[in-house]
Amino acid sequence: MPKHFFIAGAQRSGTTYLYQQCVEHPQIEMATPVRPEPKYFINQWQTTTTATSYYDRYFGHKVGATVFGEKSTSYIEIESAAQRIAQCIPDAKIVFVLRNPVTRAISNYRFSVKHGVEQASLAEAIYHEEHRRHRYDATKMSVSPFAYMQRGRYIDYIRMYERYFAPEQFHIMIYEQMTHDIRVIQQLYAFLGVDADVVPQSRDAIMNDNDPDYMPTHDDDLLRHMYAYFADSNQQLFMHLGYDVSAWASPFTNSAK
Repeated sequence: MPKHFFIAGAQRSGTTYLYQQCVEHPQIEMATPVRPEPKYFINQWQTTTTATSYYDRYFGHKVGATVFGEKSTSYIEIESAAQRIAQCIPDAKIVFVLRNPVTRAISNYRFSVKHGVEQASLAEAIYHEEHRRHRYDATKMSVSPFAYMQRGRYIDYIRMYERYFAPEQFHIMIYEQMTHDIRVIQQLYAFLGVDADVVPQSRDAIMNDNDPDYMPTHDDDLLRHMYAYFADSNQQLFMHLGYDVSAWASPFTNSAK
């Protein structure tokens, strides 16, 4: 049976960059297009879907490929997607890329502004997210474009996926490490069972960036609020994974109160 893996999120955490690193590996074939993402196990899955029918739909075009991947970042948030993947391809490998949830949330907000779905200020969007999160057209979007903070509670989604996949099927990457150290990409290659010595040409490229000329204004109080919101979930995540994510520390931790 073909070996499959899924880059399942998180949004705005470098998944497009990682997709490209996988595309450039001679032994990996990725489902296309990357935009819009396939989201097969959300939008197109049927009760008759099998691993073979899924493979036939997206793969078999790259000579020499032995491992087959899909990037659909909405998967991280949708339990039915996890259930369907596990049902169809129970030995699939699941890859998550996680980023400082504060900077990820701001990037997510900028992305929503860029695509014309967000008119509120950053402060309004963050402080009033609880009331705005479900105000979107679910027939056009698989997940809320306004779940900036909720989407950064990574531990909740990891625990959800752990109900369907064994620990050895997960590979969790940290954005701040991935983009600065080729060895992090090569560790993924090793996890997938392909040649870990490959060095992709686009390793220093910037991909899927927001408008570099637009940066939402924010103040220290808003940032303090955001870092405080994530403190508990981050602590749970760090204890669960045992990773060093010092780059996520609040800049206000040691400042005068």
